[in-house]
Amino acid sequence: MAKRISILVLFGILVISVWVLGSAIQAGAETMKCKVYTWVVKVERGLVGDVEGHTLSLSIRRAFYVFENGEIATSLATITSDLIKGSGTNFQYRLITFTDGSTIVVKQAGIVGGPAVGVTTSSESAGEIIKGAGRFEGIKGTQTVTTKYLPLEKGEEGTKGYGESTFNYTLPSK
Repeated sequence: MAKRISILVLFGILVISVWVLGSAIQAGAETMKCKVYTWVVKVERGLVGDVEGHTLSLSIRRAFYVFENGEIATSLATITSDLIKGSGTNFQYRLITFTDGSTIVVKQAGIVGGPAVGVTTSSESAGEIIKGAGRFEGIKGTQTVTTKYLPLEKGEEGTKGYGESTFNYTLPSK
């Protein structure tokens, strides 16, 4: 009988602990949504030569974020792309800087596409938030981005784009 009461007490403590800790974790989860406007600063491309239109590139992109709450941020991304006729994959690191100096660093992988031969018209990427500073110190979470690109204009090295992004994250309790 004493063993059964001990097990029930232990089970009760476990249930209460899960409820308290689960509530704390859920309370810390946050989402930020924003519009993104992006452009190429620099791009270097190389032909692979195995099939027509296969290129590898390293590019630097800047972006401007406008969040639903009115906050703004800028970003600097270093991106590698493996494309065949404008479609393929990319990998990037993105440093996002807010007006108060706080930062978020994201490591992303994505799909780049375009129905027209040799023209990239859209991309989708998802990544892990790997670091934060300032009010984002200790951040953990993810970022997703969907972007559409405008046609290249004369003299442009790369496309300008616009899209939407969502951050899902938690911050450590203070």
